Amino acid sequence: MSRRRAARRPDNGGRVRIIGGRWRGRQLTVSDLPGLRPTPDRLRETLFNWLAFELPGARCLDLFAGSGALGLEALSRGAATSVLIERQPQAAARLRDSIAQLEATGAELIEADGLHWLDAAPVAPFNIAFLDPPFDADLWLPACQRLIARGWLQRGALLYLEHPADTADAPPLPAELTPHRETRAGQVIGRLLRYTIA
Repeated sequence: MSRRRAARRPDNGGRVRIIGGRWRGRQLTVSDLPGLRPTPDRLRETLFNWLAFELPGARCLDLFAGSGALGLEALSRGAATSVLIERQPQAAARLRDSIAQLEATGAELIEADGLHWLDAAPVAPFNIAFLDPPFDADLWLPACQRLIARGWLQRGALLYLEHPADTADAPPLPAELTPHRETRAGQVIGRLLRYTIA
């Protein structure tokens, strides 16, 4: 999910399509909330091509879930579980409906603030984490710091993040996250990073 600087509705009129896997072509309803906009199709397609060999059986985290497009796409393509965190009640209600319609038994929706949720101790670390917070909130660094400090990421885990292309520099990140791949779609940069421990 991305909440852009200006309130923008999805170009497809409030729905987002799952691109591949067992739910390919299924539509998810997007809440009509100021600034909520799912990751663009082209960016998601590139991302999930990158993750093709990592997803089967993976434990995934969609930290700022919004429409759930990232976490549910991961399940569609073979992830074992996907934990979706969303604090906005209306968006969470839509997500709950989408999970029920897909009969997505591997999905776990938690209605909570993403940063506060990371302060807890993890039951098990994640193989893949999606980090697409509201752009204006500048949450990239604190979210990454908590993911690492609290043990939410498995050694070698992949972390995907999005940030606006119109910023002077990429968001600062912990040294443990090393660049793996990067792409751009319009005004959005998508980056895939590897969690490494010296």
